[in-house]
Amino acid sequence: MPKSKGTAPDNNHSGNHILLWKHVLKNALDYNGQASLGSVLGKIIGEQPELKKDIPVLKKEIEKLILEAKKLSLERLHAELEKTAPEMLEKKEKKEEERKLPELQGAVFGKVVLRVAPYPSGPLHMGNARQVIVNDEYARLYHGKMLLVIDDTIGSEEKQILPEAYDLIPEGIKWLGVKYREPIIYKSDRLQLYYQYAEELINKGKAYVCSCDSETLRKNREEKKDCPHRQQSVKETLNRWKEMFHQPEGAAALRIRTSMQHPNPAFRDRVTFRICDRQHPRIGKKYRIWPLLDFSWAVDDHLLGITHVIRGKELMIESDMERYIWEIFGWKPSILIHSGLFAIEGVKLSKSKAQKEVKSGEYAGWDDPRTWSLQSLKRRGIQPEAVRKFILNLGLNPNEIKVPIESLYSENKKMIEEKANRYFFVSAPQKIKIGKAPKQEVSLDLYPNQPERGERKLITNTDFVITAEDFHQLEEGKLHRLMDCLNFRKKKSRLIFDSQEHEHFKLAEDKGKILHWLPAEGNVKIDLLMPDGQHLSGLGEAGLNKLKEGAIIQFERVGFVRLDKKEKDKLSFWFAHK
Repeated sequence: MPKSKGTAPDNNHSGNHILLWKHVLKNALDYNGQASLGSVLGKIIGEQPELKKDIPVLKKEIEKLILEAKKLSLERLHAELEKTAPEMLEKKEKKEEERKLPELQGAVFGKVVLRVAPYPSGPLHMGNARQVIVNDEYARLYHGKMLLVIDDTIGSEEKQILPEAYDLIPEGIKWLGVKYREPIIYKSDRLQLYYQYAEELINKGKAYVCSCDSETLRKNREEKKDCPHRQQSVKETLNRWKEMFHQPEGAAALRIRTSMQHPNPAFRDRVTFRICDRQHPRIGKKYRIWPLLDFSWAVDDHLLGITHVIRGKELMIESDMERYIWEIFGWKPSILIHSGLFAIEGVKLSKSKAQKEVKSGEYAGWDDPRTWSLQSLKRRGIQPEAVRKFILNLGLNPNEIKVPIESLYSENKKMIEEKANRYFFVSAPQKIKIGKAPKQEVSLDLYPNQPERGERKLITNTDFVITAEDFHQLEEGKLHRLMDCLNFRKKKSRLIFDSQEHEHFKLAEDKGKILHWLPAEGNVKIDLLMPDGQHLSGLGEAGLNKLKEGAIIQFERVGFVRLDKKEKDKLSFWFAHK
């Protein structure tokens, strides 16, 4: 036991007391000085299962140690754990180091201004979350601010604006716990500003109106050949610019003068404005002339005072154009930082593709798990803090990154495992009869080794249900066990009761399978939606009816799930991960 001033156990105390003390210290450090009896007890039993027989005594010892830990500051807790079990600290500190972002180049504390600029073709998905979280982390580190700019200028035909995305995007950002400076900025409200700077560009002799078709434009670029319209005077270009507002779609475009000898063909006299007659979800057909991304951002990054722009390497040409435009106007440039492409193994992250599947009805909606939208992650029971840690663990570098989705699940498991009570779920149920099985009341802990959290009671007799898969895998003559219930053998087509004690099964030389199960009657129907869109039907314990919508639990041998909806005849769950 600790001394009265809250020091670690002395050398005269048993190894068990030191075991208890290190877990109390670790739990207290993890939860701001407030250790939890249940969490500590679970960790101790997990490390030394043989102590399970002494739980009442163990609990009293832990409670005393928790009181001692409460007397210590976080600094003292850290020092005590470093002395008692330094390996527990080193592991945590290493992880914190891995999550550290590089220093933000040229950042001035309190004056950093960042922005996230999603295109509203759908809700944010895991890939978009990286930019949001990294920008937010830097805003926090430097006491700066982050703006949310909806980049809703009309794009290509394939890139359609989705009206509901205007609500889905900020909803997803707020779920992540990210704060942005209100109000939201919409580029579709800023067209007159872009027109103003387009005319300034023309007056500087840096732009001209081109009526070449796309094939001619492409060929001239490849051959480094000047377009005949490039020789326009400022006056002629201004007149033709005004005419553009009344011309049909595709008849003309405003191009910026760069150099037709530039090594990158895409940089040669790039298009900055084009005509488009598509209906806009917010402003209808109020405007017909739309800027391309690089011009609108060159203007907005200047006017909004953006100090740092963090974007993917796929936008390098847009960055080059922004710098070129800033130089023309004599504006102070933002610092541009490029990160490598981000991919998750086995996961397709595409708002455009998902939009097609949602519109066709193949996906149930934007929160269908196959979209990988933030809304779908929320319904599955993924915690926003887990998404943040997963993203920050990747860091920020120019290299392409491909990571397994299990990395996200691992972070999420750390956050929900100790909160998730356990229940039995039997998919594709197969009814069985175990001859001579005694009638009994089986008591099961809601959470392993934490009896204070409560228990579930299942009344059994001879009739049970197990999964059809388990049923077909029962081997003849071997001793099988219904978990925490009884042992039985398969003899030809019959199942016969053998014994109840787990020790008997444990010592048997002809052990078979350990099965999770349910009594044949009194269960609740379950629908479980999997990440690939498949539905698993089955049965669950009657006690599941007591759960509230949104509860996250663990189905034994299946994985972590979230109760999405309670209906009269069934409970609908969404699968999170194993």
